[in-house]
Amino acid sequence: MLEVKLLSHSPDPLRSLYVAYRTAYSALTPQQIVERIDADKITEERMLEFIEERLKTGHASPLQQVYFEFAISGVSRAFSHQFVRHHVGIDIEQQSQRYVIFKNGEFPFTTPPSVAKASAEGKDGLSVFHTAMRAAREAYAALIAMGIPSEDARFVLPNATNTNLKVTVNFLELQHIADQRLCTRAQWEFRYAMGKMRGEVMRAYPWLGRYIGPKCMAFRLGYCDESFADWQGCPFSKTRPHKSQVVPE
Repeated sequence: MLEVKLLSHSPDPLRSLYVAYRTAYSALTPQQIVERIDADKITEERMLEFIEERLKTGHASPLQQVYFEFAISGVSRAFSHQFVRHHVGIDIEQQSQRYVIFKNGEFPFTTPPSVAKASAEGKDGLSVFHTAMRAAREAYAALIAMGIPSEDARFVLPNATNTNLKVTVNFLELQHIADQRLCTRAQWEFRYAMGKMRGEVMRAYPWLGRYIGPKCMAFRLGYCDESFADWQGCPFSKTRPHKSQVVPE
């Protein structure tokens, strides 16, 4: 089962972002800014207002100074192959198939909803899928039993095989991942995982979590920059404009 848990984060994201932004726009030193915060001369409301005004201008570099740590488990290798393509501002540690051996070939796997749906419609989706998983399990177990190293036996494992990740990512990169992966065109498993990551941030810091979403949302681009045909087929096209409608050629 896909699970996401926020393990840790910057001790005080509001303070970190305010000091970073204020340093760029003030004659005060960072030390003096911190002293003013500690002396209660600057309220949380004032810090938040200042940060939000800066975000409206597109000044995003300070967002790299706030980080989040996530535990992600029960995702497929199909998901992780996509996830590791995000490599700027993020560090990923993944369960190894070299050092972790699946006893008796019993590896956990993810079944795509479309396969289950096909079976619900009277097709043989689940039967075909599970037959393939069983064949992979038997082949893997046989290779291990022969003394084949796990790093070679794993060659028969499918993309459906589950894996686990420990992730540390700065907020700017988290926004970028959400821009791409919460779009309705993104792969279903990545959308689900990214939605859970967003939910974890929302629970910890709602004011920050609202800046995580698909790129067409109000706090991001505010419009769709995919093809016009893709925009027409998106359920959000009724409420969010296409680039051609708001950006002059």
